[in-house]
Amino acid sequence: MTILSEERRLIQETAREFTMREVLPVANRLDPEQGDIPMALREKMAELGYFGILMPEEYGGLGLGAFEYCLVAEELSRGWMSVASIMARGNGMIGWEQMSEEQKRQYLPRIARGEFLGAFAMSEPGTGSDISGLSCRAVKDGDSYLITGNKYWCTFADGADYLMVMARTAPLTPERRYNGISMFIIPKKRGELPPGVSGAPIPKIGYFGFKTWELAFDNCRVPAENLVGEEGKGFFYATRGLEIPRVHTAARSIGLARGGLEDAIKYAKERVQFGNPISEFQAIRFKIAHMAAEIEASRQLMYHVCEQIDDGGRCDVEAAMVKYLAAEMSERVTSDALQIHGGAGYTKLYAVERYWRDARLTKIFEGTSEIQLRIISDRLLGKPSK
Repeated sequence: MTILSEERRLIQETAREFTMREVLPVANRLDPEQGDIPMALREKMAELGYFGILMPEEYGGLGLGAFEYCLVAEELSRGWMSVASIMARGNGMIGWEQMSEEQKRQYLPRIARGEFLGAFAMSEPGTGSDISGLSCRAVKDGDSYLITGNKYWCTFADGADYLMVMARTAPLTPERRYNGISMFIIPKKRGELPPGVSGAPIPKIGYFGFKTWELAFDNCRVPAENLVGEEGKGFFYATRGLEIPRVHTAARSIGLARGGLEDAIKYAKERVQFGNPISEFQAIRFKIAHMAAEIEASRQLMYHVCEQIDDGGRCDVEAAMVKYLAAEMSERVTSDALQIHGGAGYTKLYAVERYWRDARLTKIFEGTSEIQLRIISDRLLGKPSK
């Protein structure tokens, strides 16, 4: 069992106190009306350094690791998963490690300060987990690229200060499924989409606090200097960078489950039926015990994977395992928490319905549960012959 150091315990306690004081009241007020995360809350997160946890100190970040990042993410998600997710618009944006030194000096200090947050435009209407099938294209035009095509599931596209866009710079052929995809950074005005880009919000059933967009690129001009890394290597940058986002999703899943558990315990002690608090009924007691055990098991695996990442080892399979187990656990635990609330849980008068709705999404984004099982089984059994 991983025992937290004094420094990590302080980071955890600070994030926990911040969440209960600042995040949870905002979530309880704004999520039911699908409101956006207030700028004032983002500014408080920035003061604590939450957008630069993973950023090197030389660029103004805290220079910490995946372990500390996930400690904070779990706590924030206990209040509102969307707040833990907006933190990733700084730390977790795929591609920043591949930036040129000039790009890093231009962008990373502002990202670490929370002044320059991004949105990642990778998925497309016909392409979700199969990144190699992207069809949005970027055509060289003098000292620029012209990007044309559609993107889907681009969360925070309007509120972000830049888009990180995956586009194909070489034709899609059976031989070029993995090569020929490039990555571009497109700075823009906050609250607007870049010139040459239009879009509309997708009507979601949860994950409120910001909008998630469908985007249409129509000859969006991007200077060639905004290419991130080498042309044609974007697929490898994206897949190489998924370990931290997946363990971060595990942390978010655990935070949601913990929110459900803690609310269920409180409600069970207060709710009286047949003359006794329902916390005295064995069915409820055993359900809560099982929920707590599942949460702790997922948390310990998450700590193990974080330590592997921070030690510099490749752990794509372990990251897939913890993402899969924590997401599946989160849906079960929040569903049980809602059940303990009875009819009250099926109202917006209690936060448990928010945890339940958002937990369902963790089984889909950052690679579905089925994709995680494919990654794990391919390592254990080898890839299928066809």
